[in-house]
Amino acid sequence: MPSNPEKKEIFDLLEEAIRLDATDIHLTPNRPPILRIDSRLKPMSDKEVLSEEKVKELSFSLLNEEQLEKFKIHKDVDLSFSHGDKARFRVNVFQQTGRISAALRLLPTKIRTIEELNMPPVLHQFTPISQGFFLAVGPSGHGKSTALAALIDEINHTQQNHIITIEDPIEYLFIPDKCIIDQREVGVDTSDFHRALRAMFREDADVGMIGEMRDPETISTAITAAETGHLIFSTLHTNTAAQTIDRIIDSFPAHQQSQIRVQLAATLLGILSRRLLPCTKGGLINAIELLIVNSAVRNLIREGKTHQIDMVIETNSAEGMISLNRSLANLINQGLVTYEDAEVFSTNPAELRILLEK
Repeated sequence: MPSNPEKKEIFDLLEEAIRLDATDIHLTPNRPPILRIDSRLKPMSDKEVLSEEKVKELSFSLLNEEQLEKFKIHKDVDLSFSHGDKARFRVNVFQQTGRISAALRLLPTKIRTIEELNMPPVLHQFTPISQGFFLAVGPSGHGKSTALAALIDEINHTQQNHIITIEDPIEYLFIPDKCIIDQREVGVDTSDFHRALRAMFREDADVGMIGEMRDPETISTAITAAETGHLIFSTLHTNTAAQTIDRIIDSFPAHQQSQIRVQLAATLLGILSRRLLPCTKGGLINAIELLIVNSAVRNLIREGKTHQIDMVIETNSAEGMISLNRSLANLINQGLVTYEDAEVFSTNPAELRILLEK
């Protein structure tokens, strides 16, 4: 049981968020607590409006002394914690206009499978591979980490490997089964992503999961790891497979881009782009783009013709590839999402309209 009134108040909010199947809690001055449910923000009308001081007290009750010191220096801090056996929460406490606010993301303790997430079964083909590079991309809050957790946990239950995750902060807690799983939190277990990734070469790892590739050093080391006998999973905040490849290459100086293009062509296995849309039957539902890297895609990457990748995805559905617009159109035709919601998440609404007219 929480030991002070602020912690009890926070824990009561966490219980309510879990009960209502919310994905996020927002604490901001002069508003009641706000939940995100089915992608929409909903103020908790039965709760009092939070004063600036109350938000500060509630937010700081989540921080230990070290985290509080980090906040004082940087004006924001990331952390995660478990709420009993019900859920984990990823938290960002931050300052805005001189006032404190906080955002809490709910992470279910149970790691769901590919099937439970309604993702395509073809994703199973990426877990037995011994080396290469697989990326989950998409906007913040659309299930990139959840998708990777499903793939990592499948390896955990089916193979005998050493898995190392590098996260900021740790989100899903894996329970080792057939695998050894070591989870390292940036700022707690290691100083930064790049250092932890380099150390992985000396830790007899088979599989690595990098929470996010934030800089060219980390990207370069991850690609090298994929070249040298490791299966690497990571995320990027990009929208499409083609954009992801361009973003990786463009993050390097011009004189390095040719080499990175060759390395990426040799190591990339696939890119999953995921969106979560409100479902007409309640809750959220997947729309995805899936690129499975074949010889044609490798050639396009090497030759700098990434603009042609969308066409490869569209014409290789037999291999399990699917474009985001095709996925959205399928959901509309099944009556699972509205056209209006699909149009918001489409990267090419004009093409979506053409698909629906066929």
